[in-house]
Amino acid sequence: KGKASMLGAASGAVAGLVAITPACGAVSPIGAILVGLVAGGLCALAVGLKHRFGYDDALDVVGVHLVGGLAGTLLVGLVATDKSTDFYTGGAHIRGLFYGGGFAQLGRQAVAAGAVLAYSFVLTLVIALIVNAVMGLRVTEEQEITGIDQTVHAETAYEFAGFGTAGSGTLTAAAHAAPPARILT
Repeated sequence: KGKASMLGAASGAVAGLVAITPACGAVSPIGAILVGLVAGGLCALAVGLKHRFGYDDALDVVGVHLVGGLAGTLLVGLVATDKSTDFYTGGAHIRGLFYGGGFAQLGRQAVAAGAVLAYSFVLTLVIALIVNAVMGLRVTEEQEITGIDQTVHAETAYEFAGFGTAGSGTLTAAAHAAPPARILT
C-alpha cells in the first residue's frame, strides 16, 4: 500500500532471521549483511506478488519464509567462506563463488533446496487432502464474514461491548456522548 506498517516491520525482521538461519554457520559478518540485504529485497518483492497472483497469505508466509529461506540457502553457495566452515567440516574447505569456490557449492545448495521443496510439497499435499476429506479446508464465505470464532468455536476472541464499540473496533455514537468516567480515590 506504500505505507510502513507494524506487520511490515515484523515481516522484515523475520525475513532477515529466516534468511540467515541456513547461512549462519557458513558466512562471515560481511556475508551475513549481504544475505540480509538480498533476502530483504527479495522478500519485499515476493510479498507484493500475493496481490498480483491473488493467493491467500494473510501473514506473508510464502513471501517471507519460502523466499527468505530459499534466498538464504542459495546465498550460501555465493558467500560461504572456509574460515567460517573449518570448525564443523573437519578442515574441509567450503567456499562460495565469491570466495573462490566456483559453482560447486551453489549447485549443492540448489539441489538441497529443491529436495526440501519437493518433500515439503508432497507431504503438505497429502496432509491437505486428508484434512479436506475429513473436515474441509475452508469455512463457508458466510462463516468467514460472520467470524470463525463465533461460527466454529461458539466464542468471541475480543469482547468490545463493554468498551462502547459496535463489535468492529469503532466507537459508537453513544460512547462518544458518554460522560468521562470518574476515578474514585
